[in-house]
This record gives sequence, C-alpha cells and structure tokens, in this order.
Amino acid sequence: MMKHLLSFFAFSLLLSMAGAASASTWTFDDPHTNIRFRTKHLMVVDVWGKFNTFSGTITYDPKDITKSKVDVTIDVASVDTDNEKRDNHLRSADFFDAENYPKMTFVSKKIEKAGAGKLKIIGDLTIRGVTREVTLDVDGPTGPFGFMKMNKMAAHATTVINRMDYGVNWNMPLAKGGLLVSEDVDIVIDAELNEMK
Repeated sequence: MMKHLLSFFAFSLLLSMAGAASASTWTFDDPHTNIRFRTKHLMVVDVWGKFNTFSGTITYDPKDITKSKVDVTIDVASVDTDNEKRDNHLRSADFFDAENYPKMTFVSKKIEKAGAGKLKIIGDLTIRGVTREVTLDVDGPTGPFGFMKMNKMAAHATTVINRMDYGVNWNMPLAKGGLLVSEDVDIVIDAELNEMK
C-alpha cells in the first residue's frame, strides 16, 4: 500500500513539474514595442503620446492561455508627446505627478478567450497611486515562432480609461462649451515579445 502511495505522489509531482515547465516567461522587445495614448484637444484634435521607458514580464502558458499572466511597469517621466513644454506639464502635479508617483503599473487578474485570435485581459491599472480594474482587448498573440535565433510573439491591445478616475483632473473650460482636454483616454499597445532563456 505504501509503495503504491509513494508511486502516486511521485506521479503527481511529475505532472506538476511538467505543468510548470509548460509555461514560459517573455519580456518586451523594446525597439518593436509601443505604449501609446490619445486624447482630444479643443474637443476635436487628436494628441498622441507614448512612454519611452517600460518593463514587464508575461508568463505564457501554451496549454491554456487563460492561465497566462501579465505584469507591466511604466516610467511615468518618460512620457513623450513630441513637445517638451507639454511633456513637462504632463509630468507635473496637474497630471501624472511623476515626482511623487514615478511608476504606472498593470497587473493581470484574469485572461479570457474572446474569439479566434482574440483575448480579453482583465487587470489592475495603477496611476498616481489609484488602482482601477480595466479590460484590454487583445489581438493575438501571434506565435510563438523562431526569428533570428530567438522565440518571439506579438500582440496588439487597446482600452479606454477615464483619467478622472485616477485623479488626473487638470482641465480648462472652453468659452463656447466643452473642455480643453478630453477626460477619456485611448490606450494602444503594440508589443513584440522575446522569450527569456
């Protein structure tokens, strides 16, 4: 009886180890990854920005992608809208308050399949110390596939947030109605991923 019990535990341990081995860890290929955002200025003009410094890990489970995990950190001071004066304003306490809240984070809580080649990644987005749940609509990931002696994947993700939910409240009313800067912010992520060895 003891022999069979030990064999069962050994088999269970092997299954557990095999399951753990099936998941792999991936990081951003920085030159081929963009984390961008878009707001409306004067009600009609699109203003695009991006963050130049970020890091993250994706734990990818090819057997069950819903068990994968995403963890991303963004350096707020790296905000870049191609206008130095505007970027400095965004870093100030009026917007991101980069001095007191230098990091923005996203940590996934759940991943769901949303059709062929599509996912929904539900997770916590933290900006200025305020955490709210958001859902990323994802195309992909494509791959994994080999390229130049590396394993790679790629994905495209979008979501919309209301910046007021995170205490990013600065604005200016327009004389004929409306606001200088939109409250809704479109977020667009184009990510290439490299498998960590």
